[in-house]
Amino acid sequence: MRVRPATPSDVTAIATIHVETWQVAYRSQVPDEYLEGLSVDGRISAWRDILAATAWPSTGVFVAEDDGGGGVGFTHIAPSRDDDAPPGKAEVTSIYVRPDAWGSGAGRALLEAACASLRSGGFGSATLWVLDSNERARRFYEAMGWRLDGRGKVERRGDFELNEVRYAVSL
Repeated sequence: MRVRPATPSDVTAIATIHVETWQVAYRSQVPDEYLEGLSVDGRISAWRDILAATAWPSTGVFVAEDDGGGGVGFTHIAPSRDDDAPPGKAEVTSIYVRPDAWGSGAGRALLEAACASLRSGGFGSATLWVLDSNERARRFYEAMGWRLDGRGKVERRGDFELNEVRYAVSL
């Protein structure tokens, strides 16, 4: 397992991992018709823009590769977008690992790389948001030392809502 900063050539792999992971991980948590409507082509433009905004060590995308060099996961970090965030707080805005690589250590390696980069960027703490119903992810974050901080939010997507809770960690 190798984790490295993403480059523009990773955009299709990142978009593919993003869509495939949503379609498996959020089944029964998000309406099937929404999941089935997700497309790699629909995500490429957004990820191209995100990669173009890279400003290491505080903003960027890491990718995890298996021993053969294939992408198995990614994470994006940035200064916190939350309205209650004090200066010096960062956010892990996304972390996704292909379902066939769950349990491989890719998620752990990505989250460790994200935290190390944010520490080197001068951040003292970080947060992330997760669906309150995503028990698998929540167990993972808690095992990595992240804790609920008491904040929740509802994100509206078309005709349904995503209920999220926030986790935090000191860096």
